[in-house]
Amino acid sequence: MVDKQSFVSGLQLWQWRNAAIEAAIATDISPAEVDWLLQELAGLDSLVLRLESFKDRNQITLKLSLEELDKLWQRRLNEHLPVQYVAGATPWRKYKIAVSKAVLIPRPETEDLIDLAVAATGESETTVSLEQGHWADLGTGSGAIAIGLADVFTQAIIHAVDYSHEALVVAKANAQNLGFGKRIHFYQGFWWEPLALLKGQFSGMVSNPPYIPTSIIPTLQREVVNHEPHLALDGGSDGLDCIRYLIETSPTFLRPGGVWLIEMMAGQANTVREMLQNQGSYCNIQIHKDLAGIERFALAYKKK
Repeated sequence: MVDKQSFVSGLQLWQWRNAAIEAAIATDISPAEVDWLLQELAGLDSLVLRLESFKDRNQITLKLSLEELDKLWQRRLNEHLPVQYVAGATPWRKYKIAVSKAVLIPRPETEDLIDLAVAATGESETTVSLEQGHWADLGTGSGAIAIGLADVFTQAIIHAVDYSHEALVVAKANAQNLGFGKRIHFYQGFWWEPLALLKGQFSGMVSNPPYIPTSIIPTLQREVVNHEPHLALDGGSDGLDCIRYLIETSPTFLRPGGVWLIEMMAGQANTVREMLQNQGSYCNIQIHKDLAGIERFALAYKKK
């Protein structure tokens, strides 16, 4: 998204908003997206938008011209471009995370990974504090999980890995802009491979890996299948290729009592639990549900 300032009158923006809402309703897109977009790009809060009190302002600052905004909105309507990509950002936990088509849009349910990581450090039976030392975010994408870990584990060093150079550009910018540039180290590469020098030293690993079966991807919402990076979605024929790899390789990198924590797809929990059990290096295996009641997260500890 273009990031520059432009100025419009309140009346112009009010007229554009009304037309955008009508178009959203006509195309089965939530009209609430229009106001969310204006909060992001025009700095108008929800009350001002609801009361339409901005209508009489002489000048409102936009992050791009009204013409550019309308072109992006038309792409939202016609191409089903996700509104987060239109705005160039999305809220995640207490932060605003910049996003582009190089990265998966962070979902609200993924926020739970951070709370589960915090809870896991309190449950671990290791005598060494897991809140310190090294933590890994594998497949970092926008950097959201790494930033969440850095926020709650203030004494830890966070190592964020992604295979995509373009994704790392976004993640590094997010970390820098949110004040975590010195505490998060970024690496381009395949899962654990860039971290080979730290084998056996990690207090924990968190990942939201690709977990959607290849055959299902074409059936997803157009917003997802047409715009979000398939590298971050495609988990192979059964959706478990990446999770299987992380189960097999992580014990080499985790220290005894270290945390293994991932997000997965609905219906994968029993298989993931069985793989963790059969691998032989994990204990206290747990499955956690998201707020919708879906078994979404798998957590385990490396045996001592």
